[in-house]
Amino acid sequence: MSQPPRFRIRIVFGPDAMIGPGKAELLERIAATGSIAGAGREMGMSYKRAWQLVETLNAMFREPLVRSTRGGARGGGAAVTEAGRAVLAEYRALEAQAEAAGAPHAARLQAMMRTAPGET
Repeated sequence: MSQPPRFRIRIVFGPDAMIGPGKAELLERIAATGSIAGAGREMGMSYKRAWQLVETLNAMFREPLVRSTRGGARGGGAAVTEAGRAVLAEYRALEAQAEAAGAPHAARLQAMMRTAPGET
């Protein structure tokens, strides 16, 4: 039996301003690890790429979503701010509502397919 289709929602605010599953996951992993580098490593992403995404997110919103401290003898760290937690919560809520609203349509589309991906 085939699995239900998955939704991957990307919200595009402008050419350089968007949020989707990757940036949302990065915020979640920064919150869990306290580290931009650690979050990037968990996602198979370079430190440079993780930092670029954080800088993009911070530039998109009125308040920074991630605050970081520089390394040193005790090392640096990062934390998702209150604004970051609010943005993440809104994104995840929108994602859940879109999936719930779109599920019947996606199921009908899937029923029209020759075979579901991964099936023979």
